[in-house]
Amino acid sequence: MLSHEQIEQAAQHLFQARQTKTKGDLIPGSCRPTDRESALAIQGRVMELLGEPLAGWKCGVPKGNGPLVMAPLPASAILRSSPCVVPGPQGKIEPEIAFVVARDLPPRPVPYSANQIQDAIQEARMVLELLGTRYQDHLAPTPIDLLADSYNHHALFIGPVITNIFDLSLESLHVKITSPGAVLFDKVHPHPSGDPMKSFSWLVHFLNERGQGLKEGQIVTTGSYAGIVEAPLGVPLHIELGGAGSFDCELITGGA
Repeated sequence: MLSHEQIEQAAQHLFQARQTKTKGDLIPGSCRPTDRESALAIQGRVMELLGEPLAGWKCGVPKGNGPLVMAPLPASAILRSSPCVVPGPQGKIEPEIAFVVARDLPPRPVPYSANQIQDAIQEARMVLELLGTRYQDHLAPTPIDLLADSYNHHALFIGPVITNIFDLSLESLHVKITSPGAVLFDKVHPHPSGDPMKSFSWLVHFLNERGQGLKEGQIVTTGSYAGIVEAPLGVPLHIELGGAGSFDCELITGGA
């Protein structure tokens, strides 16, 4: 586990990259995390430095000894209108299903039941996670480096409500993403956690065990139904998520 001073140095490194909208080197070796707890502490400190409300989370169920994929979402990263600013000359997007929290789920000694977790969902939304890293060389970061940097999260575009969410079979969906004259993605794709509710439930339990919780109004996005899709800028995108519905979005560049 890194020391308090090392966590501060690492967080400042990532915070400055966010502030200047300039990708840079990996966290310096003197304070680069090599364990999950250090990376989570860096995430949290970056959120404090941003000085914004915690608007939600991204998450997925870890697979065996695989990496932990989760990150807090600052309020400024929640986008409700298009076009959406993305870093770089090309968009990297992930079509997902997210849940809006209806009531606080504070930490408590007794774990929440499956019924309590489902009852705490106000609504489900189709969303598009917009990816962006603070690292210049996207091949260099380890999973721990990515975790410290909010696992490639840039922003979350909020699409329409899914009215019949608990009547749908969500293990896989036929996803189609198109731009004028081009099909960017068109296949049936499984959910990475097996089901969006599994991601949401995992996060509730994970945060509860750490003495944290979820707040009313926060949104939790649960994993991509298409992996990472590269999308052009400056043109309308149409995203179809099987029986869940469809929505449109446009991406524009906003620097590095």
